[in-house]
Parts: sequence; C-alpha cells; structure tokens
Amino acid sequence: MLRNLLNFSILVFVVLILYSCKGTSSDENQLLDSTTIADQVNKAKQIIYGIPSPVETAMLMKRAGAKYSQEFLNPIENLGNYSSTLSMALNLGVYSADLSFSSMFDQSQASIKYLSACKKLADDLGILNAIDKSLITRMENNINNRDSVMEIISESFMNTNSFLKENDRGEIAAIILTGGWIEGLYIACQIVKNTSYNQELMERIADQRLSLNTLISLLNDYKNDANVKQVIPMLEKLKVIFDKIQSKSSKLEVVEKDGKTYISSTSEIVFPKEVFDELEKVTSEIRSNIIK
Repeated sequence: MLRNLLNFSILVFVVLILYSCKGTSSDENQLLDSTTIADQVNKAKQIIYGIPSPVETAMLMKRAGAKYSQEFLNPIENLGNYSSTLSMALNLGVYSADLSFSSMFDQSQASIKYLSACKKLADDLGILNAIDKSLITRMENNINNRDSVMEIISESFMNTNSFLKENDRGEIAAIILTGGWIEGLYIACQIVKNTSYNQELMERIADQRLSLNTLISLLNDYKNDANVKQVIPMLEKLKVIFDKIQSKSSKLEVVEKDGKTYISSTSEIVFPKEVFDELEKVTSEIRSNIIK
C-alpha cells in the first residue's frame, strides 16, 4: 500500500510536468515549440531536484529526533472547502505533500485518506487520467532511482505534443507545485520548532532559496493568468525573507597533494534564529490562507 502511495505522489509530479508547458491550439494546428518544452522541463526538474527525496527527508528527520504529528497536516475535513480552480490546485499540492509526509512515517490510515483527497482534487481538475499507464509501470520499476524517474518523465513530456496542443493549462501545474512546495516548507518549519532549532534541518530549509527562485520564474511564465497573479505575491513575500539568509565562504586554500594542486574553500550558511522565526511566521500565515 505504501509503495502505491509513493507512486501516486510521484505521479502527481509527473502530471505537473506534463502540464507545465503552454500548448497551442490554433486553426493551423501549429507544432509545439520544442525549445519552450525543454525550458519548462528544466525548470520543473530544478524544483523537484531541489526538494529532498522522501528517503533523504526521513533520515534527516529521524537524526533530528522528529516525530510524526497529524497537527502538521491539512485536515481532510477541509477538502469540501475547495471549489475554485485556485483552491483545488493549491491544495492538491498541499495534500500531495501531506501524503508523502504521512507515508514517510508509515501512517497507513492517514496515507490512504490523503491519497483519496489527492485523487478527488486531481479528478475535479481534470488531470487524473492524463498519464499513460505504461509510464506508471516503468516508474514503479525504477521507483528507487531518481535519475531514471526523471528521464522517464522527460521522455513522456517530449512525447505528449498532441495532448498539450489541446490543453493550455500550464498555469495549473505551476500552482499545484507551489502548493506542495509551501506545504513542505511549512512542515519543515514546524519540525525545526519542535526539535530545538536543529541546525541541519535549518540548512536544508535555507537550501530552498534556489527552488523558490525557480518556482517564481516558472509562475512568471503565466503571470497574466488571474490565478497566478494571486500566487506570485505569496512567494515574493517569502523571497524577501529568504534573501536575508547569507552564505559566507572561507578564503581559498591551495593544497599540494600527490604532485597535484587543489584549490578548496568552505561555505557557511548564516541563518539567524530571528530570520527563521520570521520565515516560519509568514509561511504559516500563507499556508493558513491556502487551506482555509
């Protein structure tokens, strides 16, 4: 069961990438611009690669002494509140992140409920059946190899021209991805607060600066969309805080070893508690508005 749940979490991201390019539907049936496709694939990859895998996250949390808490997650009872396209898309991302978190801690009953919620929202958005079953089979066979999974996603994306030409819904994909990213950030912040500000977890949060910049760039591709116009300010507010996190590098050191010259330096992330507290506060406020 948990294997299937993880597969569905990855499936959600596949759907995101398949929808993360603007299709064309002119009378002349123009071909999709391959350069645009590649650019959108790369952006989605950067965001997904920037998010730790479930295995990495579980190990990190266990080292930090983190424990599962249902209070971190969006209550299933809120599902009935989401009727607009914006709220459904954001909370599909949120519930997908909650699904991964609950399955990560072997919470079978909670995972089944979040799986059901994800399926309902995906169905309501009209994207549940967008993926070829053979793709899912290939992903199941390569479930533990992220590189292989990403290659399968890319291959599938490049072979969906006819589908994309009939569906111009890239903005929905970007919004779903935003919801999942914010929920992941929210959960991470709550865990940090409950593990005495674990430094390793704080550094992992700081690393999300790159993912945030890429996510904003992806959303800006659809900046004229009414729903996206409501989402971008959320991320820009977070970016102001993330920009307060600094990286300091040590002086370059030249080392001679085995007849070869090596140049090295170390970097240190400066993430003061007051900056984290501000980030946690704003993240919680944004997340509360999303799930209400």
